[in-house]
Amino acid sequence: MRTKRLFDSSDDFSRRAFVSGAARGLLGLTTVPLLSGLGLRAATGAVAGATGGGTARSVIYLYMSGGMSHLDTFDPKPGAATQGPTESIRTAADDVLVSSNLPNLARHMDKICLFRGMQSTQGAHAQARYFLHTSYELRGTIKHPTMGTWLDYMRERQNPALPGHVEIGGQQYTAAAGFLESVHGPLPIGDPDAGLQNSRRPNGVSEDVAARRLARLERMNHEFADRFDHKGIRAYADMYDQALRLMQSSELAAFDLTAEPESIREAYGDDDFGQGCLLARRLVEHGVGYVEVVNGGWDSHNQNFDVMDDKLPPLDRSIAALLSDLESRGLLDETLVVLATEFGRTPQIVASNNGRNHFPKAFTCWMAGGGVRGGRTFGGTNDDGSDVVEGATTIPDFNATIAHALGLPLEQVVTSPSKRPFTVAHKGTPVTQVFA
Repeated sequence: MRTKRLFDSSDDFSRRAFVSGAARGLLGLTTVPLLSGLGLRAATGAVAGATGGGTARSVIYLYMSGGMSHLDTFDPKPGAATQGPTESIRTAADDVLVSSNLPNLARHMDKICLFRGMQSTQGAHAQARYFLHTSYELRGTIKHPTMGTWLDYMRERQNPALPGHVEIGGQQYTAAAGFLESVHGPLPIGDPDAGLQNSRRPNGVSEDVAARRLARLERMNHEFADRFDHKGIRAYADMYDQALRLMQSSELAAFDLTAEPESIREAYGDDDFGQGCLLARRLVEHGVGYVEVVNGGWDSHNQNFDVMDDKLPPLDRSIAALLSDLESRGLLDETLVVLATEFGRTPQIVASNNGRNHFPKAFTCWMAGGGVRGGRTFGGTNDDGSDVVEGATTIPDFNATIAHALGLPLEQVVTSPSKRPFTVAHKGTPVTQVFA
């Protein structure tokens, strides 16, 4: 009875504790975050390869957590009462203005397509984050896969030695693997400078000792696996094997930022987000399919303009360095760079504290590389930024556009364990006009 309870589908923590505990006790290893941060969900339905056309092989997804103001960044309204003190500047794209706090990105606007007609149905952070990452509304009965999970599930990994999906600087905001197997969920990296922690054998455990312990563990697990032949149990075995392969692989060097010249590290900036962008470039260069870099602190209810003055200059520096670096290495055409936020901020300024509140009705996200034609906008808002007047783009539409760039099959139905049908970017229609 105790063994059955340990592996009940409602007790993910106990399963994780069992597996990670076995790793520590039998191997003398703490086997990277693959075994600790991922929920367990098994999927039914066939896995399909990529279909359709898109030049993107990888995605670097820059998530602005908290709701970035569109008027103070990529959709300024010069002269409008709603604009406040934020000034605008011209860019490398004709007739496209951005905030004066973004001078470096202004020079790269010929690479960027702004989606200025973004709309969401969710106005609270948790629900809006979930919707942005999955295209489905948050429910208590099922967890949905994120876009990175869909990519890893549907397309063969470019580099089998590395995880297909990595999240840098996040806090497991989203459903991650959802109802798909845990192995497709993100590998979380908290500190980009620290790299992949706990990924080496500890002192005192030689290669021979580790090999003997692994053989012993395999013998112990064999009978158990035969007795409990369940997809969920196999998922943990898969993650465990993947962690061990990575620990023994030279591809671990992809996580080591000290291998970069100091001039490159300085170009990205010395903050966590800048170094996270650099790590993302290294990872896609080594064949990781989907890397999300989280930048928090955009919930500017109070002193919005002080927040913008503080946060935008380092962001501007880091993303401009990323775009330049990808282009110089010939990686931009095959890497889709996405900047997204869960919703915008109100055009109306709160007089008492110079803040802007949540505003899902109109905001801006953007894409660059991966076959997207830069130097243009899709959609637009009215003179004060309060309404979308053309090119309305829903969250599922935006995610469908990412999937289209990657060549993922939007119409393929995947059935959850509860026998419910789901698709990538739930009923979203890709904005094909933005592709070259």
